[in-house]
Amino acid sequence: LLGQILDQWFESEPLKATLATDAVIGAMASPHTPGSGYVLLHHVMGELEGRKGAWGYVAGGMGALSQAIAHAATAQGAHIFTEKVVCQVLLGRDGQVQGVALQDGMEVRSKLVLSNASPQITFLELTPQEQLPKDFVQRIQQVDTRSPVTKINVAVDRLPSFLAAPNTHDGQPLPHHQCSIHLNCESTHLLHQAFTEATHGHPSSRPMIELCIPSALDPGLAPRGCHVVSLFTQYTPFVLAGGQPWDEQARNAYADTVFDCIEAYAPGFKASVIGRDILTPPDLERIFGLPSGNIFHGGMSLDQLYFARPAPSYSGYRSPVPGLYLCGSGAHPGGGVMGAAGRNAAQVALEDFRHL
Repeated sequence: LLGQILDQWFESEPLKATLATDAVIGAMASPHTPGSGYVLLHHVMGELEGRKGAWGYVAGGMGALSQAIAHAATAQGAHIFTEKVVCQVLLGRDGQVQGVALQDGMEVRSKLVLSNASPQITFLELTPQEQLPKDFVQRIQQVDTRSPVTKINVAVDRLPSFLAAPNTHDGQPLPHHQCSIHLNCESTHLLHQAFTEATHGHPSSRPMIELCIPSALDPGLAPRGCHVVSLFTQYTPFVLAGGQPWDEQARNAYADTVFDCIEAYAPGFKASVIGRDILTPPDLERIFGLPSGNIFHGGMSLDQLYFARPAPSYSGYRSPVPGLYLCGSGAHPGGGVMGAAGRNAAQVALEDFRHL
């Protein structure tokens, strides 16, 4: 239990609550939910350039990381096709993978297929169901994908100036602008309250907000003097109480709540906003293929980790279909921008390829 771990090490409630945010990031859970301690561990394990537990920004935005991987692949002779929708994994009579069929009618033949789509899309939508064991299908259907995340991308014409650390006259970024700024987490009770509201189908009235300003470190992301602000917020239910739709009114009402909260910490923030893009859990599912909007393709609870991710007996990247591999966040060891699942899956696929 996260609360017990933090109580052992810290006395300050704001510090404990701020650390607790990394135990509930992307999870429909509160700091009091059993197993939440693992999610905190998941976010601080590993290292960046020799610094343990450190995180970094990608110069040019997150897309630059994808481009770097793409360039490395094409340099080795890979062909990359984008904007091509896969509609089915093709199987032979023996049940062995033969490639994929695209929506435009084109077929790509291959002895191996690696999918970094979610387990739900890979096995429930793209793979012929008669080729999969019933208990495996049932397990994938039962994966807990609940997600509390609404992402709001904001364009502003000046840096936010916080009451706790006002801006200097020259308007240059200060050290805290170059970090992750956590708001509405003065106590773990506040986080638990926000979680409880969402479990009843209501967007949190005082949501947890993780605010980053990537342009403070990478000025090329915005025009001179302007900035982009990334708001990772919780808790918002996928389905609203009473079956209400996540329409423009509901979206904007929640975003206004978030902006009112930021305004209390940084007066003038709302006036600085030039534009905003609101992505609720259904939006994240529709646009990015994240099941229920879950950034990890499935909850990072202890019953859905290690040997059970995505299903018992299938944590080694191979699937019930020979030649079909899972290499995304729904595979071991889970989500986060670390490439571990992809690297491990590639090694397993290469080992199998040598025997084909």
